[in-house]
Amino acid sequence: MSLITPTPARVTPLALEPIDTTTSFRNQAYALLKKAIADADIYNQKEEIRLDERQLIQVLGVSRTPIREAMTLLEQEGFLRTVPRRGIFIIRKTKREIVEMIQMWAALEGMSARLATQNASDEDIAKLRHLFDQFVNEPPTDHIEEYSDANIDFHQALINLGGSQAIANTIKNLFIHVRAIRKVTIAKHDRAARSIVDHLKIITALEKRDTELAEKLARDHTLGLAAFVEEYCDFLE
Repeated sequence: MSLITPTPARVTPLALEPIDTTTSFRNQAYALLKKAIADADIYNQKEEIRLDERQLIQVLGVSRTPIREAMTLLEQEGFLRTVPRRGIFIIRKTKREIVEMIQMWAALEGMSARLATQNASDEDIAKLRHLFDQFVNEPPTDHIEEYSDANIDFHQALINLGGSQAIANTIKNLFIHVRAIRKVTIAKHDRAARSIVDHLKIITALEKRDTELAEKLARDHTLGLAAFVEEYCDFLE
């Protein structure tokens, strides 16, 4: 059932399940709504996306109170905004905001790659390479949806391989917007083909425990996304 309704009438379907009654309704509503926002392709449409409170109540199977509490938390974190007499909308960042978020991500991801050369096991680094097994002999453009998912998984995994909880905590609220931009840009200007080359170079540097190179490659790869957004993503204005 549709939970998020772009203005004026279009409906964006989201896959959610009723809340488990054995734990905090507010916390579950918060987690489910945050995931739904992350999956909503915020930047793949021109209209702002509006939350429909009545549909949320119906699909999640709880009262208005925990849903409003969850939305208040998401508003405090900068994911939602309330417009009097219009409703609650998912926030779309401006191009300048997105570029700055990606630049911050690049710095933190570069440090994560550095730490990964020191802390990650050979087995965990090998899992990064296996993310792209499907695309070594087939162009990623032939499977763009699958490659987009693998691309996002790679960047999440690289952060985790660094083993820094402070970096993971800092980056988690950047993730929704950076992920959405990665998804909407990956098929443009041959970015998919170029990104897999970058990813495999990063993985090779990690496997060789080349700390300086791994950090530089990871940072420069994500800064390339920032430059792409700056040059081509005028739809964010």
